[in-house]
Amino acid sequence: MPEVESHGIRIRYDDQGQGEPALLFLPGWCASRRVFAELTRRCARWRRTLALDWRGHGESERPTEDLGFDRLADNGGFTGEEAHPDIDFGFDSLVDDALAVIEASQADRVVPVALSHAGWVAIELRRRLGARIPKLVLLDWIVLEAPPPFLGALQALQDPAQWQQVRERLFSMWLQGLDLPALAHFVREDMGSYPFAMWARAGREIAAAYAKAGSPLQALASLDPAVPVLHLYAQPEDAGYLEAQRSFSDTHPWFQVVKLQARSHFPMYEVPDEMARTIERFVA
Repeated sequence: MPEVESHGIRIRYDDQGQGEPALLFLPGWCASRRVFAELTRRCARWRRTLALDWRGHGESERPTEDLGFDRLADNGGFTGEEAHPDIDFGFDSLVDDALAVIEASQADRVVPVALSHAGWVAIELRRRLGARIPKLVLLDWIVLEAPPPFLGALQALQDPAQWQQVRERLFSMWLQGLDLPALAHFVREDMGSYPFAMWARAGREIAAAYAKAGSPLQALASLDPAVPVLHLYAQPEDAGYLEAQRSFSDTHPWFQVVKLQARSHFPMYEVPDEMARTIERFVA
């Protein structure tokens, strides 16, 4: 299994297939690259696919032992101020991890395939690398302005008295009505393995990204020159959410949206073949 150092932290990643532009699969916070296992296997039929674990996630190295974080639940919560600078990290560090994998791969052109809020990393990769990132693929992301209940959940994830209850509500929502053992295992065992510190960090970083940019669509529209973007998503079912994206596409023709026939927040567990074919058509 290949690995690369990102500012002294060992980052593990998978490398399959051949052909450029390569796909770089970026998991969300509190998730490992296992979420992409079926999708990357299919995409690798057509081109090179890379999939990483962020620092502190999956099989990548933790920045240091989170000694201080283990006690945060007892002293009032997480603001980042309590953390040693060598321990704490945010989206900037995730961008560094992705850049390290890109350089280690020696791929000339790379298309990020970003799950949920890893989309903020994908956008920053385009800003920094320009034409080396010829397109972006976004998976199941809140691309409009964040709704107030979602922002409230992000805040509650940073509260030691509320975070477990909020996480359980998220897990229940993601699994409701689905009989998918592999997805249930991923959500409960993989995502469920991350402690308060990581979920608090995720809440802080995601909320800050929306506060700064307004929405992912606004951030994408600010890129100059524009980059072709594909958003593949399954949830929510809200027709207004799809219509808002189609309306945006009418005035920003570089943006495409495809609503998948799936019922979960992780459609790669339901329709990996459809997703792989759609991604390949877009990239090719």
